[in-house]
Amino acid sequence: MNFRIIGTGSYVPDNIVTNDDLAKIVETSDEWISKRVGIKQRHISVNDTTLDMGHKAAVKAMEDAGVTADEIDLIVAATISADAASPSLACMIENRIGADCMSFDVSAACAGFLFALETAIGYIERKRAKKVLVVCSDRMSKLLDWTDRSTCVIFGDGAAGVVLEACEDGFYDSVIHTKGGDDVINIPMHDGISPFYKVEEKKPFLFMNGQATFKFAVNSITHDVKELFDKTGLAAEDIAVVIPHQANKRIIDFAQPKTGIDREKWYINIEEFGNVSGASIPIALDEMNKKGLLTRGQKILFTAFGGGLSSGAVIVEW
Repeated sequence: MNFRIIGTGSYVPDNIVTNDDLAKIVETSDEWISKRVGIKQRHISVNDTTLDMGHKAAVKAMEDAGVTADEIDLIVAATISADAASPSLACMIENRIGADCMSFDVSAACAGFLFALETAIGYIERKRAKKVLVVCSDRMSKLLDWTDRSTCVIFGDGAAGVVLEACEDGFYDSVIHTKGGDDVINIPMHDGISPFYKVEEKKPFLFMNGQATFKFAVNSITHDVKELFDKTGLAAEDIAVVIPHQANKRIIDFAQPKTGIDREKWYINIEEFGNVSGASIPIALDEMNKKGLLTRGQKILFTAFGGGLSSGAVIVEW
């Protein structure tokens, strides 16, 4: 069995924070942010939880696919900012939409969408699921140190989802990699209040070594795309659209020539949304879908990288 994406949906908070807004709370400027990461604004939650955003995106994806909750056989959610350790984000989305199926989360940071797809195809190939709801949602704003201009200017909040349906074709192949370590990107959890635990607590905010992250991102995009071409027998000219993880426009600018895929095929919306972690690729996919920029039969390449360190690339047929 194989799968095809039959529906997309996304949601971002109404509250827009511009670079000029950030310049009022940290030492930065629109010019500094625009030049270094290519972001002009980001959507930041005021009232939406990670679940609220994920639920709204899921409903939109199901409406676009024309499916009801009782048709969903599996829900896989990707997040690093769940509202609770338990129940999982996927379990609560199941609860809100009224589904009755196996539901669980995966945690792969900015590569979460690709890890969720990789998980979903396994269930589809084993004929354990015919329709799968994949949702990525992150409220990155709660993980940031808002006094650290090197990180708080990069991220945004939002969610997106897709509905997958088992079919004979639609998925070509994928490559997924993990290089374990916390020295480049790390988000510590709160250590709790046990009177017996004596380890010094780390601040529960995102840490990122910018230069090391940049190098890893460019190298992983280049390596993963070439490896995927080798696995599938496809070439750069076969790809109609590339949707990369929207982390930093300069990363995309550096990596694109190394892949051999023409620049006009790369879809970029980081200027409006910032880095929305695992939701960035499906947000862009939904945006293209709703704008009528995709044609059935086109080969789409997703490529992502992030904490873990994790990375991957996937080719699907629209």
